[in-house]
Amino acid sequence: MELRPYQEEARKAVEAEWSEKGQKRTLLVLPTGTGKTIVFAKIIEDQVKKGERVLVLAHRNELLEQASDKLLKATKIPTALERAEHTSLGSFAPVTVGSVQTLQREKRLAKFHPGYFNTIVIDEAHHAISDGYQRVLDHFNQAKVLGVTATPDRGDTQNLGKVFDSLAYEYQLTDAIKDGYLSSIKAMTIPLNIDINGVKQSAGDFAVGQLGDALDPYLEQIADEMVKQCQNRKTVVFLPLIKTSRKFTRLLNERGLTAAEVNGQSDNREQILAEFEDGKYQVLCNSMLLTEGWDCPSVDCVVVLRPTKVRALYAQMVGRGTRLAPGKKELLLLDFLWNTERHDLCHPASLIAKDQEVIDKMTEKITEASEAVDIQEAEQEAKQDIVKQREEALAEQLKALRRRKRKLVDPLQFEMSINALDLQDYQPSFGWEMTPPSEKQMKALDKFGIDSQEIGNAGLASKMLGRLIKRKEMGLATPKQIRLLEQRGFQKVGLWKFEEASNMISRIAANHWQIPHGIIPRTYQPA
Repeated sequence: MELRPYQEEARKAVEAEWSEKGQKRTLLVLPTGTGKTIVFAKIIEDQVKKGERVLVLAHRNELLEQASDKLLKATKIPTALERAEHTSLGSFAPVTVGSVQTLQREKRLAKFHPGYFNTIVIDEAHHAISDGYQRVLDHFNQAKVLGVTATPDRGDTQNLGKVFDSLAYEYQLTDAIKDGYLSSIKAMTIPLNIDINGVKQSAGDFAVGQLGDALDPYLEQIADEMVKQCQNRKTVVFLPLIKTSRKFTRLLNERGLTAAEVNGQSDNREQILAEFEDGKYQVLCNSMLLTEGWDCPSVDCVVVLRPTKVRALYAQMVGRGTRLAPGKKELLLLDFLWNTERHDLCHPASLIAKDQEVIDKMTEKITEASEAVDIQEAEQEAKQDIVKQREEALAEQLKALRRRKRKLVDPLQFEMSINALDLQDYQPSFGWEMTPPSEKQMKALDKFGIDSQEIGNAGLASKMLGRLIKRKEMGLATPKQIRLLEQRGFQKVGLWKFEEASNMISRIAANHWQIPHGIIPRTYQPA
């Protein structure tokens, strides 16, 4: 099976962390629908070819079955099962798929020598911070570890930084959409104010029992709104409780939408899922059953009626509709005016933006719009607004930086010039990121024209170097070109090509370092 370009890059990046950089525990971040199981199957294949024994660890049977099936189809490698009464001990299979609930038990772990597995792959790695996973990892403490997850939020990454040593590779949802591997997403805010202020927290998220009670008074109005928006769409609805899901299904059917409901107790679950996929039902309601391990590419509308502050969970729910399918134009994501004092509630903006300021601005734009809004366009507009606000707030400081006669460019000036909010808001998560920049990093930054003395840690140095290398590959203006032209009043030089900046600098130099006649820097745009 031939990997897509980003999948091959991910494979190489993970193996480089282990073999070249000496990072034993590394993370791979791939959005739902971009083939994370295929990627780690190929990584496992590489380890098996070296004679290694591999453990795939997950918390749900569906994930274990999916991993086993994909490994066999993609690599022809058979697997053994470590779950309940099944054991992999004595099996000739080089790969074990294991349930963390089973393996975490002291008696079960004691049966395995600590060096039994050379490599461990954790599917849905945002769960790896739990005690059960930690007991397994502590037992097999010499093994290389790969954690695979969909886009985690900053809080998740900070926590995962206590378990993993590095982030080997991250493929952004926006890149997957732009590259044509996932469906574009349009978000629409339904003007229905749902009060969840009284809902308490449990295990770091909203308590599902109280969510069901808080949601109940609004179900009829929500059903009415869905009739308006979902008539010609294949829709999946996520709800907090089975009883809420069943009630909502009945309300939709009463209004003429053909709806079905599935839950963990459904005897005919497989039949209902198959019938929904075949088009018998327009809407499929569930109480958080379909967040992982279920795919129906033709889904083109997702309704999240289970508000959450866990970004990984939100991404899993929306991910049920991001896959491509014949005739599918985009995914419509319906959001509501959730009335809550919590500022970390996930919204459509949370799928692609990590900075809370950008998320808030995007949410504001989507809420104010009278129709569905492309979330990538909303992000660009939000970033431009924030950059403008920051430029105004830092105007005097930036002026001073541009006037300073220094050989190297201040990082803040460069970040503002290229609208790099991710660099401005960067916070280190892993231990190595918090250390001072290495001598090699500092020399490389200086070579690119960035003042390495102003870079506070190795993580930011690495991120900055990655951006500089990418800009060079894309043929964009260098930091020194940007500073020189901005000093003379040119705008948005960070978006110019290297040749465009070079040509203008040559014209200015040939004119005794004066602006050529007819050129107005503030309004000038390269041809």
